[in-house]
Parts: sequence; C-alpha cells; structure tokens
Amino acid sequence: MTTPDTPPIPHDPATPTPPFPAPRAADDRFRVYVSVGHQQMMTEAMRPFGRSLWQMVALRPMDAAGGRLFVDITDALASPTSRAGMIAGLGTADPLIGDALTSIVDAGLVGTIEDGAAPPPPPVVPGAGLLDPDPELVARLVAENEDSVGALATDLAARRGADVFDAIVADLAELRRLIADPRSMHVITTGMEATRWLNERLAEWLGAEGVADVLTRSAPGNVTSEMGLALLDVADVVRPHTDVVARMRDADDGVLERLNDVPGGSEVRRAIAVFLERYGMRCVGEIDITRTRWAERPSTLVPVILGHVEHEAPGAAQRRFETGRRAALDEARSVLDRLRTQPGGEARAAETAAMIERVRTFVGYREYPKYGIVRRLWCYKQAVLRELDRLVATGVLREVEDAWYLTFAELHEVLRTGEVDHALVHLRREEHLLHERLVPPRVLTSDGRGWSGDHRRDDVPANALAGVAVSTGLIEGRARVVLDLDDIELAPGDILVTTGTDPSWTPLFVAAAGLVTEVGGPMTHGAVVAREYGLPAVVGVQHATRLISDGSRIRVDGTTGLVHLLDT
Repeated sequence: MTTPDTPPIPHDPATPTPPFPAPRAADDRFRVYVSVGHQQMMTEAMRPFGRSLWQMVALRPMDAAGGRLFVDITDALASPTSRAGMIAGLGTADPLIGDALTSIVDAGLVGTIEDGAAPPPPPVVPGAGLLDPDPELVARLVAENEDSVGALATDLAARRGADVFDAIVADLAELRRLIADPRSMHVITTGMEATRWLNERLAEWLGAEGVADVLTRSAPGNVTSEMGLALLDVADVVRPHTDVVARMRDADDGVLERLNDVPGGSEVRRAIAVFLERYGMRCVGEIDITRTRWAERPSTLVPVILGHVEHEAPGAAQRRFETGRRAALDEARSVLDRLRTQPGGEARAAETAAMIERVRTFVGYREYPKYGIVRRLWCYKQAVLRELDRLVATGVLREVEDAWYLTFAELHEVLRTGEVDHALVHLRREEHLLHERLVPPRVLTSDGRGWSGDHRRDDVPANALAGVAVSTGLIEGRARVVLDLDDIELAPGDILVTTGTDPSWTPLFVAAAGLVTEVGGPMTHGAVVAREYGLPAVVGVQHATRLISDGSRIRVDGTTGLVHLLDT
C-alpha cells in the first residue's frame, strides 16, 4: 500500500514546506480531493481571479486550497458503481493519481454509499464504438470553435464597464458546452482507443512494443506540435539578419520594439506578429487567466528563437514534419506487410489498417480543445484588461495586478461601484506568496495528508528512477533540469527534465532529445507531442527535478519507463 506524504516533499530540501491545507468542508466527513493542476500540467498556485473563473466554468464543483483547485470525488469513490470508473479515468491522466486513490480505498478510509446517493457521472459519449475516419468531422469542430471565438471577440470589443463581466458570465455556458461537446469527446476517445488497440494487438501479433508511438508522428491537425514547428519558421526569418540577432540577445521586454532601426528588423517583427496572431494567447500555466501571455510579453519567446537560430538549419520545420510523416507511413507499411504473412493475416491487416487510419485522422485533434479554451480565456482577458486600465487611470485600482487578487464576482462589483478593498488585496497578495511555497499533492484528504501514489514496480535497478513510458525510444544525453522557461538553454542532444509541460513548453521539444517530467500520463500534452516529435519520454517520475542533477548524464528509456542515472 502506498503511504501518504505528510508533508509533501518540497522541491528544495533546504526550504521546508508546511503541510498542505485541505479545502473547507461543510461537515466532518472524511473527504478525498484530486488535484486539478496535476491533470492540467500546471501545479503552481493560481491567484483568486483565475481560480474563481474556473470554479464558475467547471463541470464538477471545484474547491480551492493552498492556491490550487481540487475536485471532491468522495461520493464517486464510495459508490460501488462509479468507483472503478473514477479511478481508471483519473489514472489515465496520471497513473500515480489512480494508484493513490486505490491506496485510499484499500485502506478502508472511504465508506460505501448507496448508488443512488452518488453524483451523476461525467458526460459520456452517446453510443458506443469508434468513429469511422472522417477528416471533415474534425474540420467542422475546428471551424465551429473558430467561429464561436470570433463572435465572442467581436461582442466583447463593444462592451464597457460591468457589461463586460455580464457578457463573460453569459459566455461561460458556451465554454462549458464546448468542453463537454460529445462530438469532440468522441473524436478524442476514438483516437485514444485506436492507439491503445494498435499497441495491444501489435504487441500480441508481432511482438512489437509502442508501435503506435511511431504511427502518430506528424499526424495532421495537431495545433500544439504545429506551434513548435512554426517557431522554427520564425527562426528562419531571423537567421540571415546578424544585426537583428545581436539586438535580440538583449532580450528585455522592449527588445522587439527596437528592431525597426536595424536591417531586417521589420521583417522579423512581422514574422513574430504572425506567430503571435495564432499562438500569442499561450503561456506557461495558461489555464490561469492571470498569467502573462506571449502576446503581452513577446520577449519571452526570444531565447527559444535564438536557440533555434544557433542550433537548427534553415527549413528545419518542414524537414522534421516530413521525416515524422515518412516514419509513420513506413511503419504502417511494414506492420501491414508483416501481418499479411501470418495465418489469417489479411483480415488482421485490414482491421489494423482501419485503426491506423483512425489514429492518423483523429489523434491530432487531441490538442485542439485546450487551444480553443485558451483562446476564449484570452478574449476574456483582453476585455477585462481594457477595464482594468480604466480603473487604474481613475484611481480605483493602484495597479492592474491588484485585480487578480480579487475573485471574478468581487472585481465585477468593483466595476459596478468604483470601490475596492485595498486591505483585502494586500492580504491576498501575502497569502499568494505563502501558497507559492507549497507543493500540492496529487490527492489530498480532509485530514491534511497528501497521497503521492506509487508505480508498484519491482524491476527498477539501482541508480534508476521509475515513471510512465509514454513515447518509445532510448536516448542518452545531458540532463537539463528546467523549472523556469526564462532560464532555458538547450543544446542538441540535451534531455529536458522538468516538473510538467503544458503546451507552452512545446517549442523546447524541438530542441530536446528526450523528456522526463514529474507529472503526467499517456495522454497529457507533453506525452502527445513527444510521440509526434519522436522524442523518447518518461513522465510521472516523482521528484525528478531533485533526484536528477542538472548537467548529469542520463538514459531515458521510453519503452520501459525507466530513467537511468549514469553518473552515480
């Protein structure tokens, strides 16, 4: 049985972390809470405005504690009908969450309730079975989302004052609809199930492990991996202009504005503007609306662009995409040829070909829903920022940042009344500083214990760390332990080691040779993009950023889920 951590182990052992506070409950019943941040690859503290917005949107009620969001799943765990499905579903996102929940149930800490008392399960796809390959369905879903976001932006641009918040509240129903759209969920689950089917059947029939990892490379329509390649194209525009490169090395917040007076500067600024038009709403921790977007601070991207200028050759984006596409097609051809040589192989090959087509058609869409959500949040934020600038200009707010320490409802009231509780803002700032020092557990119980989960493996050799194998392959290289994108320098052959990767980390994947993260599962963003880029990857390696030294040599085995420490 996995033992609970009290308190959670801090990132820096020299800075003890206090026990993590449990959410306030209406009664004394033992409760089980699951971290939202671990499922979203964003475990840092959120400020009140960002937290409260998600509490308004969530399909399941979310509780706040320690600056993070948690979902109370006590009743679902206590129900014999929903327990197994809940553990399996959350375990898909992060296997360690699944194990932690199993440990809690096995310990008898959660009672049993009548099935009728359990909350309804989350929305499911109506009708069973996998979709037939239909690229037009994916195109329709994307077009509908784009049209919806465009209409929202137009509407919010015409709003002023408290009316902006009224419009956002009204739009939250549309955001919830998009999150739970059964057509979108069916596309995603079809891609996931087809991938699982291929890995299981081809391991059985051919003795081949992780074949689907190759078959998903350069899948069409993956907006996150396309973003990483698009920044390579920006680097191609920058590379010929040595004066621009020299100016960009002075990467303060105003560096791009100073490019116009150097040869090639205007061309580079246009290229960056085109990139930001499509991807500027992204940033580290992007689910928190209060985080600074790339469009707000484009200089954030400069170190990554310069790294591509130095280490990549012109045309790298197209070459990488074509290399991945050819690898996927060659693997598909090889698999089908090998199957046809077996008894009954023609039938197996036909079934496998259909599954490969499903994967190639649908797996790229996996990244789009979050992209659509973040675009919507950016529309909200731009409208809110216009009002915050006005509140600062009229002296209601001392600075824009003060607003993020109020909840959505509190800031809405400020717009109505023109009055703000500055003492409350100050108190919330101090609380946030404390929250930033806390390390949230994957699973939290109402007695204040954090549960880490365990991989339950007995085949881990000395000087190796266990995780979840999410992208097949074997790579040795220098570990670069990165906790902040502002401090990143990746050279060819480096292996990225970090806490977790949301889509904003994708441009670094282009430069990395492999990936190790502390959180994540087979279908989280880092895993999906690592497979498409062909990077060996292991996720869910507990305390990896502490146990792996920056600059040390490691071996990442994306097939077995082990990370070998070669310098110990």
